[in-house]
Amino acid sequence: MNNAKIWAEKVVIPTYEIGQAEKNPIFLDKRVYQGSTGKVYPYPTIEKVSDEKVDKEYEAVFLENEYLKVMVLPSLGGRIQRAYDKTNNYDFVYYNQVIKPALVGLTGPWISGGIEFNWPQHHRPTTFLPVDYVLRENTDGSVSVLLHDVDQMYGTKGIARISLYPGKAYIEISGQLYNRTSMPQTFLWWANPAVPVNENTQSVFPPDVHAVMDHGKRDVSRFPIATGVYYKQDYSEGVDISRYKNIPVPTSYMAEKSKYDFVGGYDYGVGAGILHVADHHISPGKKQWTWGCGDFGKAWDRNLTDEDGPYVELMTGVFTDNQPDFTWLKPFEEKVFCQYFMPYKALGQVKNATRQAAAALSYEEGVAAVKVYATSAYENATVKFWAAGQMILEETVSISPVAVYETQVDCRGVKEEELRLAVYAGGECLVEYQPEAPVIAKLPEPARAAREPAGIQTNEELYLTGQHIEQYRHATYLPDPYYLEGLKRDPGDIRINNAYGLLLMRRGRFEESQQYLEKALERLTERNPNPYHSETYYLLGLCLLYQGKDEEAYDAFYKASWSSEQQEKSFYYLAAIDARRGCLEQARGHIERALVKNAHNVKARGLKAYLLRRLGRTREALAQVQDNLALDPFDFVSGWERILLEGDPEGGKGQELDALMRDFQENYLMTARDYAEWGAYGEAIALLECCTRNWPMLAYYKAYYLWQQEVAGKCSPEKESGRKERDCAKEKTGDMEMTDAGEAIEILLEEAEKMAPDYCFPNKLEDIAVLRYAIGRGCHAKAPYYLGNLYYDKLQWQESVRLWELSARTDPRFPTVHRNLALAYYNKCKEPENASWELETAFLLDPSDVRIFLELDQLHKKLGWSFEKRLEDYEAHRELLEGRDDLYIEYITLVNLTGNHEKAYDCIMCHKFHPWEGGEGKITTQYTLALLSMAQKALGEQDYGKAEELLRKAFVYPENLGEGKLEGTKDNHLYYHLGLALEGQGRREEARECFASATLGTDEPAGAMYYNDQPADMILYQGLSYLKLGKVREARARFYRLIDYGEQHLEDEVKIPYFAVSLPEFLIFDEDYTLRNRSHCYYLCALGNLGLGNREKAAGYLEQALEIEPSHLMCRMYLRQMALSCGF
Repeated sequence: MNNAKIWAEKVVIPTYEIGQAEKNPIFLDKRVYQGSTGKVYPYPTIEKVSDEKVDKEYEAVFLENEYLKVMVLPSLGGRIQRAYDKTNNYDFVYYNQVIKPALVGLTGPWISGGIEFNWPQHHRPTTFLPVDYVLRENTDGSVSVLLHDVDQMYGTKGIARISLYPGKAYIEISGQLYNRTSMPQTFLWWANPAVPVNENTQSVFPPDVHAVMDHGKRDVSRFPIATGVYYKQDYSEGVDISRYKNIPVPTSYMAEKSKYDFVGGYDYGVGAGILHVADHHISPGKKQWTWGCGDFGKAWDRNLTDEDGPYVELMTGVFTDNQPDFTWLKPFEEKVFCQYFMPYKALGQVKNATRQAAAALSYEEGVAAVKVYATSAYENATVKFWAAGQMILEETVSISPVAVYETQVDCRGVKEEELRLAVYAGGECLVEYQPEAPVIAKLPEPARAAREPAGIQTNEELYLTGQHIEQYRHATYLPDPYYLEGLKRDPGDIRINNAYGLLLMRRGRFEESQQYLEKALERLTERNPNPYHSETYYLLGLCLLYQGKDEEAYDAFYKASWSSEQQEKSFYYLAAIDARRGCLEQARGHIERALVKNAHNVKARGLKAYLLRRLGRTREALAQVQDNLALDPFDFVSGWERILLEGDPEGGKGQELDALMRDFQENYLMTARDYAEWGAYGEAIALLECCTRNWPMLAYYKAYYLWQQEVAGKCSPEKESGRKERDCAKEKTGDMEMTDAGEAIEILLEEAEKMAPDYCFPNKLEDIAVLRYAIGRGCHAKAPYYLGNLYYDKLQWQESVRLWELSARTDPRFPTVHRNLALAYYNKCKEPENASWELETAFLLDPSDVRIFLELDQLHKKLGWSFEKRLEDYEAHRELLEGRDDLYIEYITLVNLTGNHEKAYDCIMCHKFHPWEGGEGKITTQYTLALLSMAQKALGEQDYGKAEELLRKAFVYPENLGEGKLEGTKDNHLYYHLGLALEGQGRREEARECFASATLGTDEPAGAMYYNDQPADMILYQGLSYLKLGKVREARARFYRLIDYGEQHLEDEVKIPYFAVSLPEFLIFDEDYTLRNRSHCYYLCALGNLGLGNREKAAGYLEQALEIEPSHLMCRMYLRQMALSCGF
């Protein structure tokens, strides 16, 4: 058997390029995305994709054995781009032959196809960014590519090892997730294999899956035959939703639970499919996502590929069973897992599968059809089959990826659940299956939203609710009110003080955090100085360490180490403080104790290697480094230690480390922070000088570490060692020699202040001390700006405002700081006039910044600028409109609102739009509105033929809109007006058919928040159509429903729903949803009165709505129509 092969190769892939990243920091603290927070900071966003296709070169990694060939793209998040079964020329994951991004990802661009690995959230922030990687040829003949990424939001680290084995027709994914931070973090892992779909495809879920659930478990459906309403689609007749062809709308569903280890998909047309296998105890997640087979889905297919057609994602969750469903990863904790993706053929609907084999068993009219597929060759496998406890078949067979076993067995008179199939080879059971006994499965209850704090009965529930909101990264609820309500009831509550102290520490509020942690300790040690749980001591030690109180921190860590569960991290920090003090032998003793608790603690292993080198135990240090790199080849501390031990930064190992770190500044800063934690400032500085990027934080950190080194003492061993390493690095990088630390610090700080601030968005707690030091040394232009960004991201807006104001005073010509102040003044300080002045200033300073122009317009909208005035502003800056689709759509909206519908239509038809997920419906609304308004004008002029032509055009969305019509859209307004046009031409029977079509759809009003909500005025047109049909009772019922809903819900307190999945708002300036609801209710009352013929009353309600929400599109349009007597 030949070994598997691996190699890197340049490939050319037709690519639609993405736009330039946004240079302004994006603060989306209330954005809802995939059911949890959609914040992106510190990542930059990209909000434009190109319509032009170019040939682009990528570095690809190929893995191949006798059965499979796999292509991986490290430059695009490390995704598997292609997985090909050589035995039948079948791409068992969807192979997209172009790179065609759409604005679906967390930070913008996202592509379909292949297998995407999503962690620590979905979609992964770096899905369109490069990752670190190495190739491995293993001793057993297998090959692997290891892909490494560190999440810049929360600091968790992941390694995905993709392997092929000789003689095995499966891809192995070994995951290694590690929390290298000092605090608990949360994560989920979803691997997203895309699968091509058509009329013949089926998603194959295990036979015990009888119920599936939506995001956040907010809704539930039977499976595979849905019998109710799911995603607003009526399946009451009984519809098989395992079939792509039966799902017309965008739909997610996740298995409620299963005891099986597999999920897959199969194409009956080609007789082949894909399976995923992983231990269900750690991989319970089994999900399907589809855009739907209707027009809406087909439009998204066109947005994402040129010729490769539709797909579904058969997503597989590890340590998660839903989205969002986050798992805790404690400080320095590692979680590992394996999952397998494999092609299979001929079996159809698999009933059970393992890494070695898959089995299908069907039973009809007393005959059992048995099929077995194997992922490697077994020459003497044994197939055994039992019926009612008696073995009725035992056959020795040859099975392999190219030889599928099939037979039929007569089992008349036996119940299906009495059948049993098993396949053995080499004394091992490859796969077995026994049908489930038929049961009437009870549907699980959907999840319930969290109650308001005051409505929760106990402190325990308040604590758990706050923890849930933190754990699930909720977008619109904060844990603070729950913790504070608990502390109001019981100020000494240990768990809540602990949790709130930790939360404040995450936000950089160290002094306040200390107070709550000490309050927890006060009760914890009231009767016993040695508590059962000592996490509070650990957290207090950490909080003190961040404040530079090493002596007190040392005491707290030692006390925390008295409890087993805190020993690993407490001994690590004791060793770090020892190393800072120069107590190296004592530090080594403590780090050994930490490693006893967790031998895979990468940071502790790095510290041990450093200590051994510093103690002169070179041979042991080298051995430790080799062990560390065998465990984690992306342990950059150990990589640097190897260079220091070998003393050759210019040699092969130095070049290897440089290539691995990719000159990515965050890799260097992360590693330098580890060294600084141990007081090894010389090593930290030397490493930072190896990064060639012109990056402000590199200079700030070098200056800070030089100062810390001086504070530690000019004659300390640490400094002498560090100087040698720094000199070595300077020789390599060509940096000038600095003999005076003070002079070097000044030069570095001056450089940092002058560097371009674009895309530099600090967010680490360690950055606080560095930037505070720079500010203390007189860096008042950019350092306060960077620190303000950090604090704003951590919800400390008062401190952000103070820092940004300092930056703006120092450098009043820096546009971004004025822009940031505008966001804070409006959203946090409630000072709209100051916000307006700052944003106007920012745009004057940089009139080419499209983002700032968009934000300025949205602020003008909030401030009640007329549509005409806003449109004048747009016309004065026409050169900016093509820079963003959302900006261009807003322009078209204003053109429509000011009555120039022909121009709006022309603008729409000469532009190619790229919708963003959750923001669908915006341009289609303007398209329909423009045509409808022109048709209304034609009706008023009695040009019925022209009106008919315009209305029929409005029913179909042209491809340049980038959107298709959502299944279930009733178009009541279009059918009603088409009826009028046909009636005007004397075509009364056709008109009646249109009026009848216009009565369809739900007649229950609701709050409008999502793109797939039925617009409220569709109920008005239902009623108007009933009037045309002579059904006055039905018509009046609809008008009064509108009025009743508006009156009954006028005083409702409204906020974003707890289970919101995504929202289409710009999310630049805060929205008052209660006020918006009131405006909506007045609008509904107006619609009802319009239907009843109460024009004056309707106009009054519309005016009231516009007083609250001057930018209410439909209120303005109906007032205009009433003035023109269009249809009323």
